[in-house]
Amino acid sequence: MSKKIQYRRVGDYLIPNLIIPPEEANVTLGKWGMMHKTYLEKHKKVFFNTLLMQGKLYQHCAEVEKQATEMFYLLIEQMKNAQVVTEKLKEQKQFEWIQKMSNIQQQAREIVCNELIYV
Repeated sequence: MSKKIQYRRVGDYLIPNLIIPPEEANVTLGKWGMMHKTYLEKHKKVFFNTLLMQGKLYQHCAEVEKQATEMFYLLIEQMKNAQVVTEKLKEQKQFEWIQKMSNIQQQAREIVCNELIYV
């Protein structure tokens, strides 16, 4: 089933009347989804425009958002267990706990960005 493309005349040129399908209005992007959208817009322009024209850009970014959030918290828990960062450490040596948690969160952010956001 082929759709007939309609054109409008602009000077001596015929320009196709392209209509971008509406996206889901209820899709809200958080930090990870916005980072991925910005990356696609700047570095993967063809893919970005394809998703945009199909009306699937925000759905795609929302899915990446969901995966990134789950991965981030899972990585934090795994790293806390591997480095033995416990509530007991938090009670006894607060500054050491803060330092270790900041390091773990930064490592998790880096992994998420490299694995999901900037691809």
